[in-house]
Amino acid sequence: MRLIASTGGKGGTGKSTFAILSALKFSNQGKKVLLCDCDVECPNDHLLLGRELQEPEPIYQDFPELDAEKCVSCGICSKICKENAIFWVKGKPPIFFEDLCSGCGACWIVCPQNAIGTKKKIIGKTFEMKINDNLWLLTGMSEPGIVETGPVVKEVKKRALELAERIDAEVLIVDTAPGTHCNVIQALLGCERAYIVTEPTPLGAHDAALILKLLKMMKIPSEIVLNKADVGDPNVIKGIADEYGVQVTIKIPYSERLIRAYSEGKLDRMVDLI
Repeated sequence: MRLIASTGGKGGTGKSTFAILSALKFSNQGKKVLLCDCDVECPNDHLLLGRELQEPEPIYQDFPELDAEKCVSCGICSKICKENAIFWVKGKPPIFFEDLCSGCGACWIVCPQNAIGTKKKIIGKTFEMKINDNLWLLTGMSEPGIVETGPVVKEVKKRALELAERIDAEVLIVDTAPGTHCNVIQALLGCERAYIVTEPTPLGAHDAALILKLLKMMKIPSEIVLNKADVGDPNVIKGIADEYGVQVTIKIPYSERLIRAYSEGKLDRMVDLI
């Protein structure tokens, strides 16, 4: 199975559009495809395909819970927490801030008194749907107020791999969030190739360089998809491509027809663009 990503340092460049068009193109060629929307804070692949999300499967995460009778107020848990999610004053029991907690488990592992237990909390959900005979969509969505969404993406990706095996998918396309933060890294892990979707503007070039730097560190081969290629100055993107030794392999022209299909949730009409 091919595992590829559609990503980009900047939002609004057409990352999800490219992911959907690629999935539709492969499925039209007779390949079994799974599209995984890992932009869990703002998933929109289903909207662009004109579908409604139904039958959610919850994603749970363990969070620390203090047993005050066992706690000796040593503060070891606060010292080990890399997220600064534990507030401790000498001689006082620790206070846990769930909004900052990533659920890594370090605090309850190091506690010498076994005073920190766990409690489960829903941090997100997934939605599974069949688009056509060859195309499936798995959508991840974080719960409102969840600050650290990396664990949500990790579970969404795990479920996507399980679904891909179940349907015998030949291609798994991961649509990441924009940027270079933890949830993007989680989505990119294990991908054999990444397509950076950008636009021919100075800001597009700047943010494309950021994601290219990340992909270089992760040793993931990459190519550039230039959206709205006939608007702006393509040389600003070529300069970044040359600097990182990658190619601009796909160019998508500005299209009012594409904009209309996008706004109407009918991107399946636009497969001919790539």
